[in-house]
Amino acid sequence: MKKIALISANNYQNPYIIYPIGISYIATYLNEKMPDWQLGFFDFNLGGYEDLAAFCRNGNFDYIGVSLRNVDDTNFYEQYSFVSHYRRVMQVIRQNSRAVVIMGGSGFSIYPDVIFKELAPDYGVQGEGEESMRQLVSALEEKKDPTGIDGLVYARPDGTVAINPHKQYISTLALNVEPDKAHFYFEKSGMLNIQTKRGCPYGCIYCSYPIIEGKSVRLLDARSVAENIKELKNSKGIDYLFFTDSVFNIHKEYNRELCSLLIESKVNVKWGAYFTPHNMTYQDMELYKRSGLTHIEWGTDSLSDIQLENYNKKFRFSDVKTQSLNAGKLGIYHAHFMILAGYGETDETLNQTYERSRELGKTIFFPFVGMRIYPRTKLYDIALREGVISADNNLLIPEYYVSKNVNMETLQDRAHASGQKWFFQGEESPELMQRFRAKKKRGPLWEYLMY
Repeated sequence: MKKIALISANNYQNPYIIYPIGISYIATYLNEKMPDWQLGFFDFNLGGYEDLAAFCRNGNFDYIGVSLRNVDDTNFYEQYSFVSHYRRVMQVIRQNSRAVVIMGGSGFSIYPDVIFKELAPDYGVQGEGEESMRQLVSALEEKKDPTGIDGLVYARPDGTVAINPHKQYISTLALNVEPDKAHFYFEKSGMLNIQTKRGCPYGCIYCSYPIIEGKSVRLLDARSVAENIKELKNSKGIDYLFFTDSVFNIHKEYNRELCSLLIESKVNVKWGAYFTPHNMTYQDMELYKRSGLTHIEWGTDSLSDIQLENYNKKFRFSDVKTQSLNAGKLGIYHAHFMILAGYGETDETLNQTYERSRELGKTIFFPFVGMRIYPRTKLYDIALREGVISADNNLLIPEYYVSKNVNMETLQDRAHASGQKWFFQGEESPELMQRFRAKKKRGPLWEYLMY
């Protein structure tokens, strides 16, 4: 029997351990489409380099898929890169296996050519990987030319790296999270991530989501998602989920169908998601709450309309205020994720954000200082034009766009002076969070920082 191994290379556990949903969905797809193949799994949250070496030696795999979740911690104050870890992962694989190595995942998809050169897999897949990986393995088994496959990253004969675009995506998404593999993560983190849709139609200047998932929104089958949630709850007691969609509320009709199914099933799970502060009525939010919504993480970025325009956001402060207050009325915990000192920021726009934060009621703010520069984004073009980065910078070492028109020395003090709850990266107490998790607290722990 032919064998494929799927490896989750992520071992970063701050603020909590993350379920490797990408390889879980690929496994679901391959099990359905390639039932005669045997799948093996290795997770760096559960083992180290020596364990990986033994896994590769003993597995005798024909193909090994390696998923890279992120390339760094996206923390302006720490700027910790994961590339050296990934380099060692590849060394261990090569020393202990003759398998064809296929690399993918969101981290790889942002830098497909750079990481391909840096880590030297045999092939890569950028973006949605399920069907591309199936086609690649099938082509190699049949000794056919694979170079026309959507999303394929490969070396041309002259040594340059080719990156195929995605001409089409999977038309029917019915992918499941497997309860047995998910239970460990739920017990460790108090939540489980799951997806309901892919793709992001927005054009925020800094964002890599449209690069990773594409701009076309694809929906997972709502009934299949609801059944999967029911299975997770009934078989393993998993009663808190976090929907990892780039933005949950980008498709009203689908969300209404999914939430209605959850209500009808009486599955009684709680959930949270990333939201944008527009494209949602009070009645929608009320329906979401009845289906189990307890936590909203707003991608707000700024409370200055000037900055929202600079970031190419589709909403303004009036939308943020309306939606935040609506969440407060409904008793839904909500947090605003912010960008301070980003492109176009001045002390005036920053002070406006701090002042307006007082108008949003009981909430919490998580600011990111500066904007991480990713290739193939509008921010990359701006940073290149302004000389913040050079054309030969591959950006694997984190680079940030930080406005020169902001007094950085008083940035945090001004936030705290607003009287609202502003938590900069590193200000949360890990010990406090661990105590809450030890008490089996479910869901995001930031709600306990609001008091």
